[in-house]
Amino acid sequence: MVSAMLKVCKIPVEPLNSNCYLVWDGDSLEAAVIDPGGEGGRIIRETKKRSLNVRLILNTHGHGDHIAANAEVREAFGASILIAEAEAALLTDPVLNMSAAYGLPVTSPEPDGFLVPGGKVAVGGIELEVLDTAGHSPGGVSLYTDGAVFTGDALFSGSIGRFDLPGGDEELLISNIRRNLLTLTDRTVVYPGHGKNTTIGVEKNSNPYLV
Repeated sequence: MVSAMLKVCKIPVEPLNSNCYLVWDGDSLEAAVIDPGGEGGRIIRETKKRSLNVRLILNTHGHGDHIAANAEVREAFGASILIAEAEAALLTDPVLNMSAAYGLPVTSPEPDGFLVPGGKVAVGGIELEVLDTAGHSPGGVSLYTDGAVFTGDALFSGSIGRFDLPGGDEELLISNIRRNLLTLTDRTVVYPGHGKNTTIGVEKNSNPYLV
């Protein structure tokens, strides 16, 4: 069961229908924006509508469809951008972050700090643990708190992230999912980077890449 303090709003954003998440402490209204991949104005409006105090922008990885609105959100709220160190170069390079290939080159400000697997970041009274789920990209991470995990493009409902892109590694991705995600409790809600929510138990028992 997701903690009562944790509030989540999913915002699917264009151009690639990526899931951005507003995550906040229901008591303090301190918030983080996870993977603002586009439509920055919409993300900002949804945030202000809830009177949230955005302190952090958390990128699970550096592909363009997960970072495109970093600059807008940062400018609006003065939030710090955090990403894994192995992904940092993707923020400022449209070739590395794959956006140039779609004819929509994306750049983000450089990170203000790094997400380190095994470490934690705080959103008000909520702690998000950084999990190593590299394999879709060189340093991809997931963010876990009791009852919920934000998996970026590592784990989806019935699928896993692509591993045929530059820096992808099928064996590493599946190994990290098994070691760092499937070991969470079965009722943990999975909030993926694309598509519908699922649970760890469902994916453990029916995901064709993992059973």
